[in-house]
Amino acid sequence: MILKMLVENTSVFDDIYCEHGLSLYIETQNHKILFDTGASALFSENAKKMGVDLREVDIAILSHGHYDHGGGLATFLKINDKAKILLNQNAFGKYFANRKDGEKKYIGLDQSLLPNDRFVFVKDNFIIDDDMELLSNVKGQKYKPSGNKELLKEMKGSLVLDDFMHEQNLIIKEEKGMILVAGCAHNGIVNILENFYQRKGCFPRLVIGGFHLYNHSCDQTENPKIVKEIGQFLKETNSTYLTCHCTGVDAFHQLKETMGEQIMYLSTGSCFSNQL
Repeated sequence: MILKMLVENTSVFDDIYCEHGLSLYIETQNHKILFDTGASALFSENAKKMGVDLREVDIAILSHGHYDHGGGLATFLKINDKAKILLNQNAFGKYFANRKDGEKKYIGLDQSLLPNDRFVFVKDNFIIDDDMELLSNVKGQKYKPSGNKELLKEMKGSLVLDDFMHEQNLIIKEEKGMILVAGCAHNGIVNILENFYQRKGCFPRLVIGGFHLYNHSCDQTENPKIVKEIGQFLKETNSTYLTCHCTGVDAFHQLKETMGEQIMYLSTGSCFSNQL
């Protein structure tokens, strides 16, 4: 497997820029996958510098309907004329975030992209092929991110708390074991992993993605006690974790104290090839 972080909140190189967002390129034996597109066209600029030809991507996955994961959709549609883009059926809902100044800022996707026959809207858990499937409709209330209370959706003309029914996670099956790719884990990384276990009878060997332990809207990290408890759960799964984006740097260091070499941070420009 080849893994390249095209966009994330931090960068390991001065000439590969970062932004608040997420975009991952994953190459398996049978697929070239784009998972999320960041907040802008930056993922495509970084892809060129990192030797990724986005025209060759054969499938794209959008984790959920927030701009920092789907802001580059229009750019990808222009660059790549063949790949289907799998989104949850609720991904184009109208989503908002409370800001410090009291503003309710629109953080959803660009509505002008609709309709588009490249979009494949998925309702539930979905088998893509023998190698990949989507995990959706996550149940459970354990350690849900406190930052969710600042995130809203429009329903019948009013703003209500977002229930994150628009979030989906990617499962990749390899000979070495299964890989779970999450975008922001708004449903709670512990709940997502427990749903994975209920479905597969084991935990993934590798987990990649953000855990939403940092609230970008309020610039606030999750309670250290909660982070430690989450870290203990993750450690006991015996999975390896590559985290990024909305986990936040402070929370990552707290997780590192509990999990040691079991967890690493994946910055913009990071590349792994056959080491995972």
